[in-house]
Parts: sequence; C-alpha cells; structure tokens
Amino acid sequence: MARFKKNQYVPPEAPLLYEDHGRPVTRRQFIRQGLMTGSASVLSAGAFSMFANPNMARAAVAPDLDALATDIGCILGGVGAGQSVPFISFDLAGGANFAGSNVLVGQGGGQMDLLSTAGYSKLGLPGDMLPGQVQSLSGITTLNTSANDNFTNDDLNLLFHADSPMLFGILEKASAAIGNVDGAVIPARSDNDTGNNPHNPLYPLAMTGARGSVVDLIGSRSSISGGNSMAPAMYIDPNFQPTKVDRPSDVTGLVDVGDLTTILGPDDVTAVMESITRITHKKLQLGTIDTGLTNDDVVKDLVRCGYLKASDIADRFAGQEVDPTLDTNIAGPIFSAAELANDGEFRKTASVMKMVMNGYAAGGCITMGGYDYHTGDRIAGENRDLRAGRCIGACLEYARRLASPLMIYVFSDGSVASNGRVDDTAAPGGGTDGNGNITLGGGGKGEWTGDNSSTACSFFLVFDPTAAPTLVGTRQIGRMNAGASVVTSATPAANNVNLLVNMVMLNYMALNGRVSPGDTTAFTNIFPNHGLGNQANLNSFISFGSLV
Repeated sequence: MARFKKNQYVPPEAPLLYEDHGRPVTRRQFIRQGLMTGSASVLSAGAFSMFANPNMARAAVAPDLDALATDIGCILGGVGAGQSVPFISFDLAGGANFAGSNVLVGQGGGQMDLLSTAGYSKLGLPGDMLPGQVQSLSGITTLNTSANDNFTNDDLNLLFHADSPMLFGILEKASAAIGNVDGAVIPARSDNDTGNNPHNPLYPLAMTGARGSVVDLIGSRSSISGGNSMAPAMYIDPNFQPTKVDRPSDVTGLVDVGDLTTILGPDDVTAVMESITRITHKKLQLGTIDTGLTNDDVVKDLVRCGYLKASDIADRFAGQEVDPTLDTNIAGPIFSAAELANDGEFRKTASVMKMVMNGYAAGGCITMGGYDYHTGDRIAGENRDLRAGRCIGACLEYARRLASPLMIYVFSDGSVASNGRVDDTAAPGGGTDGNGNITLGGGGKGEWTGDNSSTACSFFLVFDPTAAPTLVGTRQIGRMNAGASVVTSATPAANNVNLLVNMVMLNYMALNGRVSPGDTTAFTNIFPNHGLGNQANLNSFISFGSLV
C-alpha cells in the first residue's frame, strides 16, 4: 500500500515511499523512488559553453602531431570513426508506463491492431478513451497539431495516445521537429524495481565504433553502466566505462587545462601541451618511460593518444568563455532560466545532450528517478511522464537546431498496471508549476495501482534533419496479446533484456548505414552471439534506413 492519501498530489521531484517496498538502502532504490535525482547546483559559470559553438574551435594541433594521431588511430576533434549518429538513452528508474497510455502497442498487426477493452483498462485507459474511438479531445491534447479526435496521434509518426503526457512534453519542446521524427516500439518484459535488468546499451554502442572527441561514453550516474540499469555483462569493457556527467562541475574536469590559462595565453597553452606531447613521444620511442604495465606498442599508443588528446583539448578550449547560458540554442529556446535554475533533471539533460550532440561524447545515458509511480492515483505518473517527455523533446529540438541526426532510446525497469479505477482529480497548482509550466490532473484515466512487468515495453525515436526517416520495416517489433501482456514468444528480446540491447544496436547500425535488411554482416561480425535468430529475423527487426 502506498503511503499517500487518496488524490494527494505528489510533485515530480518528491520521493515515492511504499509500505510494501521496504526502506530504500541502495543507490538504485533511492533513484527509482525519487529520493535522488539530478544535480542540485544552479547552472552558472560552468563548462558547457566551452562546447557552445564547434566553429569557434582554434586551429588544429600541429601537423606532425596530427600525423601521429592518424598513424596510431587516435581520434581528435570530432565524432569517432565508424558511426556518426549521436545516441542518447533515457533510463526511467522504477518501472514507468509506456504502453497504451503513452506509446500505442497493438497485437500482431501492429500498433493499430487494437487490444481488448480490458487490456486497455490494465494500461490505464478507460472505455471512453480507447484508440480508434472518435471522442472530443481533453485537456492537453488540444495543443497537439495533428490530433485526429480518435485518441490516436501521429505527430511523431510512431503512434502515441493523443492524451499521452509524454507526447505532450515532447511536442512542447520539439514541435518544430514534427515531420522529421519517427520511431519504433518494442514490447518486452523486464523485471520490476531493480537495476539488475541489463538494459543499458552504452558498451555495445562503443563496440560498433562510436567514439567521442573528449570521452567516448557518458552517463548521469557514477555506475559501471552510467545509468540505473545494468549493462549486459558480456559487453562490459573497462576501456569504455562511461564518465559521469550530470552537472557543470563534472564537465569542467573533462576539458580543464589547469592554471596555465592564468599564466599563459591560449596559444601558449597549446604550444606547451604540444611540446609535452613531443617529448613524451620521443621518450616512448627510446623506452625511457615506464608505463607501469608493459612495453607493448599498444600501451605506448594509448599513452601517446592521451597526450595528443590533452593537446587537442587545450587547443580547442583554452581561453574560451565557460558560461553555459551563452549557448543560445539551449538557454532560452529550449530551457527557460527558471527551468535551468530550479529543475535538476533539465540541467542534467542539457549537460548530456550538449556533450553528445556536439560530438564530445558518442553516446550518453540520462537516468531520471521516481518512476515507480503506482501511488494509487494518476497524477504522480502523469506529471513525471510529462517531465520525461520535455527532456526527450529538448534533445530532439537541440538536434534540429544543430541540423544533426539523433537516436533516442527510452527504457525502464519493469512497468505498472491499473485496476481500472478512474482518477478525475484536477491539475495541481491551478494547472502550472513554479517554472510556469503546465501541470496535469488525473484526466479521467485509470489509477496506477501496482507493478506489472508484463505490460512493459521500450521505444526509440529517430530524428533526421533533412527529411522524414525512411521506414524500411515496422514501427512495432513484437506484440502484446488482447489482454495487454507481452507475447514473450514474439521476438527473442521479448523475454530477454540483453537481447533487447542487441536489437537496439542493430537499428543503430542501420541508421549509420552499416546494415540493412538482407545485409547484416557488420552487425553479426561485431555481435557474433547476438541471439536474435536467423537472417529473416534480423531483416524484420530493422525499422529504418540510413540517416547518413
């Protein structure tokens, strides 16, 4: 039983405590119940504006060092070889609802192969709000641009329920991206209320060749996976462990050239770092540096690359302005001053998307806590889904402003279900929060009353800056039965979370033009034990063509 009074509003930043869950003791438990969220510091003089405009970068490192970098395969100043689509994942800790009330999930015929009335009730939708029924739209959906009066919205091409709070948040931040977004939903079980689901795809992302120019992977948690959920054990590589980024101070250390800038000018800082690199390279050639591990050429190349990257970072960032609010593509157009000052989740999202979308990291994971929201009402879940949607939409809008492709993957550990009881409670705060944003009421939808792993799914969105993504397969990979339970035999990933990661990577490689239906050799070479089945299976699991 929840420790909440009937219809008591629980703000998105408030913790969720349940008598049947026990007292949280681990970091993961604190996150999923909302007792830990994002950074509490206010964005002011941080480091993101170091990345504010890639065109402001200084000249490249000296030609001899640039040639050395090429010779040893050390990537400087850009996104890594092999992949060029930035990747951001959202790990909504605690077991959020996606299916039905947010993204539509159907039976074997796809999203509009409708479930039963009882099935939709389990997904929190009463009989007068089912997809396909012509009804007058309520509340937030009047703001959707192409809502078609049947509780089905196709603004993102991937179908959402027209009264989805997550959709509303996305469109609030990214309405200008409509037409260039598409996506796919993957019905798949995962365990409730645990970080032990191997959901996190960052290590496999690095295996595909994705690299960043400062660090390769980032995550908003200081965990092995970079997020709340685990990484598949067979793919963990210490060389690619994600660097924690959820606040300005985390990023400052990644590009800090120390006190040299207070003594020397920017050009002199670069010259000093380049000289150190040449001296180190010469000593390595002579064998006078003890790496502490071995004299193997691989280790020497890693040391060389470290110094080369330090020189490159000094060259690009020394002496530049460090105020993140100077990025006019984020502060103002995407997040207001109040949002950045008052909401740690917005600051966290701004931090990760800034690094990933500018190529300073190849991929990132944003963990948002408090999605174990079966509080016996509907309001808590609606407003948390709304905030997640705003963060997802912010990433899409930033990609649009930078004219960059983007893949966003959204997952959670488990899911929730409703007993059908309707919540008609009015929106809290008179319909607005302290940042001036809309808040939501129960909306006449079913209360979330318990965990249910069988109603789970994940989904991904794709943004192409030039045109609508090319659909080469289906927008629903797998299916539910009429009663709104995942059909675990529909795909290998439906009951095996680590195979869900492989399925996402298959689609990521397709977006990068490295695989396509009928030609998945590059994927099978990288993931020889992928577990997704034969060629026909792989063909059917690819949703979109290349973005590059």
